[in-house]
Amino acid sequence: MQTTFTLTTQGQGLYEFTDRVADWVAGDGLLTLFIRHTSASLLIQENADPEVQTDLHAFFARLVPPTTDPSMAYLSHSYEGPDDMPAHIKAALLPVSLGIPVEDGRLRLGTWQGIYLFEHRDAPHIREVAAHLG
Repeated sequence: MQTTFTLTTQGQGLYEFTDRVADWVAGDGLLTLFIRHTSASLLIQENADPEVQTDLHAFFARLVPPTTDPSMAYLSHSYEGPDDMPAHIKAALLPVSLGIPVEDGRLRLGTWQGIYLFEHRDAPHIREVAAHLG
């Protein structure tokens, strides 16, 4: 089984899409999710307290600030704006694919785990996540 999940983002932040994935899976196997972009990532993260997503976003914004920050003056790739290269760095540090067991048509996630697209760009984007259940 294969499909593509299309997600629309509204700028930097975490976007949960667990329910969409859960509605699609069936049977048993290993679900592989792969984001088809170089400036966004995939995460499995807590989905009970929204402060977790806020704090993750704040941490990575501080870890890798925009190229307008003096500490990032050594970067040269900025063709698409001051968030471009920092977005690529964040995507290099974070996963771009996930493996999730599926049993009896259910994701074997923990109680508080959700599947997130982590958008690293400021502008809205349409992102694609390829899914394969085998």
